[in-house]
Amino acid sequence: MGTTSGAVWGRAEQQDFRSRVRGTLLGAAVGDALGGPADPLSLEEIRAAYGPEGLLDLAFGQGRRGSVTHHTQLTLFTVDGLIRAQVRRDTGAWHPPTDLHRAYLRWAATQRDWGPDERRKDDGWLAREEWLYARREPSRGLLTGFGDETMGTLEKPKNPGESGPEAVARSAPFGLLVGWEPQLVAQLAVECAAQSHGHPIAYLSAGAYAVIVHALARGESLDGAVQRALGLLSARPGHQPVSDALQHALGAVRQGIPSPTRVEELAGDGTADGLLAASVYCALVGEDVRHGLCLAVNQSGPSAAAGALTGGLLGALHGETALPPGWLAELEGRPTILELADDFAMEMTQGPALHGPAGSSPGWLARYPR
Repeated sequence: MGTTSGAVWGRAEQQDFRSRVRGTLLGAAVGDALGGPADPLSLEEIRAAYGPEGLLDLAFGQGRRGSVTHHTQLTLFTVDGLIRAQVRRDTGAWHPPTDLHRAYLRWAATQRDWGPDERRKDDGWLAREEWLYARREPSRGLLTGFGDETMGTLEKPKNPGESGPEAVARSAPFGLLVGWEPQLVAQLAVECAAQSHGHPIAYLSAGAYAVIVHALARGESLDGAVQRALGLLSARPGHQPVSDALQHALGAVRQGIPSPTRVEELAGDGTADGLLAASVYCALVGEDVRHGLCLAVNQSGPSAAAGALTGGLLGALHGETALPPGWLAELEGRPTILELADDFAMEMTQGPALHGPAGSSPGWLARYPR
């Protein structure tokens, strides 16, 4: 796999990378959309509402089928922040956590404002997408984390008691930085998670998830990707609950036919480490993407987060063509997600041609202002 320099990417590599970027972002979004209607329901309530087999297809939520939650909104702003960090690199101002924080503040504005503010020229194109100005039940931790201009850091994290899965569920894009070393990917995901979820379980789960996606995007197996994450986690203080959860997921694969009971046992009380373990398990045992996603969302915990995490893994592993086309056809915001995915792939493979010493594209800098 090539590096971020852009010079060493062959055409086949670029096409494979773009398919995995699209797969990761669309997979996470479609898993989020599948799980969204089941989010507040227990497994018994899901079966009562959707039949004895549970939820097996997109259902109505937010007035339509295929609507996404705040997990997808924040994932898209993560991608936007990463592209803008790369664009700003030319200026010598290189601090990606700050660029990501600015992106998350732009998301926070979508939760407060009626629609895009045309006066804010430096917001870029994503913040002008009207459909993103919908409040999709974001958690208190997200609203307080990005409720003011202060950026949480590892030294002074926001919401130090917050161990929920929301920060993990926005962290797949960090794994798509395939030219970066895995430990740098983990570090960036961890630092950005601490901006809203300051408990070690939450931010270390985000780092582990990003490293798993990173290995998958570079063509490794899921099992190998989890081993890589375990190796990187072992050096970090407070890693034990997250490492134990991942080991538990790997062990569960050998324990008979996959069942909702097994998924619920791994997910535990819905904290980030449990959801990470459940999603790794569902991605490992799913016969295909549809089966893995249905397994992930049919449980009493946070179904949308489980679907988003599982979808991101399966999309990174198999690329976009493995995703269920009928679900993609109804997915809210699909044109935006595709456009952003292709912009990310282009920036990561051909950035110097868009804003380098040889000249820059004014259109690109209008979309992703420095």
